Amino acid sequence: MATTTVATAAPASAGKPWYKILYVQVLIAIVLGALVGAFWPSLATNEWIKALGDGFIKLIKMVIAPIIFCTVVSGIAHIQDAKKVGRIGFKALVYFEVVSTFALVLGLLVGNLVRPGAGFGNAAANAQAVAGYAKQAEAQKSVDFVLHIIPDTVVGAFAQGEILQVLLFSVLFGFALMGLGERGHTIRSFIDDAAHAVFGVISIVMRAAPIGAFGAMAFTIGKFGTGAILNLMGLIATFYLTAALFVFVVLGFIARTAGFSIFKFLAYIKDELLIVLGTSSSESALPSLMEKLERLGCSKSVVGLVVPTGYSFNLDGTNIYMTLATLFIAQALGFDLSFGQQLTILIVAMLTSKGASGITGAGFITLAATLAVVDPRLVPGMAIVLGIDKFMSECRALTNLCGNGVACVIVAWWEGELDRDKLNANLARQIDPTDLETALTTD
Repeated sequence: MATTTVATAAPASAGKPWYKILYVQVLIAIVLGALVGAFWPSLATNEWIKALGDGFIKLIKMVIAPIIFCTVVSGIAHIQDAKKVGRIGFKALVYFEVVSTFALVLGLLVGNLVRPGAGFGNAAANAQAVAGYAKQAEAQKSVDFVLHIIPDTVVGAFAQGEILQVLLFSVLFGFALMGLGERGHTIRSFIDDAAHAVFGVISIVMRAAPIGAFGAMAFTIGKFGTGAILNLMGLIATFYLTAALFVFVVLGFIARTAGFSIFKFLAYIKDELLIVLGTSSSESALPSLMEKLERLGCSKSVVGLVVPTGYSFNLDGTNIYMTLATLFIAQALGFDLSFGQQLTILIVAMLTSKGASGITGAGFITLAATLAVVDPRLVPGMAIVLGIDKFMSECRALTNLCGNGVACVIVAWWEGELDRDKLNANLARQIDPTDLETALTTD
């Protein structure tokens, strides 16, 4: 397994021209995209501008399945004790459920205190606009979700990019490879080398991140307009503030318990945060996040199991969104939800959020599933938030990314698989976290 030599010099990025730093390029691209969308909306909504953002996300999605397969298989195959895999998975799921509950409760508390939907005018719902999401939500039953984890064919799981299906096969393949012992050495070495090659592809693709962020932001502003969110600014502001409260207070307390600063951690993954901000999808930053977490000192086995699992089971931003949006719709339509109904929101949202991935709009689909169970009369009210969902998807994805990154470090610390020297050196910015090639060439 490749390791990274910890430098003691000043940050490597300090000697790099500012215009060559990835997060600076992405930030400039987001600003330029917003300006183009605001002042030249006809240009911004051109299909070729939209294709810039869509194309970048497709490039990332192209390598997600191979990255997860190689990382999970390699992580499990190098573990001598099969019980350790189950122990890591159990700890991860316990952590996910506890923190997700905090996110849901926080959303309910803020929604009841602020009441952003109270006094909302013109709450007539557009049933046709919501019909597509509601139809997708009907299929999100617990039994269907569990059965969907099992792929019809292994090739189909990879071809369709079904993360949980790929994860299931990867875990099984990893255990099988572990059972081969020394006979599996050649295959293990091949998969390790393949993982380095795929991360090399990621380092190439990431250079196009500014272009993708520009296209996605320009199209969003050009299509929806800067004034499209004014009437619902209260809900957006409440959601962003609640998410910030969760990240800095809840995750900050958890991080401090493990001995690191949430602020330094966010600075370490700032490239990924800006990419998510531009593309509205945590999926676009998943591969590079896994690479950075391993370089941060988390063991390969923990990264390979926790991050892909958290991608579907630890969506803190989506949880906050569902509780706040449900309360907002109920308040806007004049429904007073009882304590029992709000408790139902907690239980149902805990289940429906498990089917939401990092793809833009998935949170809206799970919202439909939650509303249908809490009170079917609330479903048409989804049209109220349909127009601003795009502006809240960025915050959902950002919070999800932060939550999964912290979860990986916590589980690694809990399992005793966290390299403190690497953690401190990276968070102190003694090495350049944007230089992915360095990790690929150091042994």
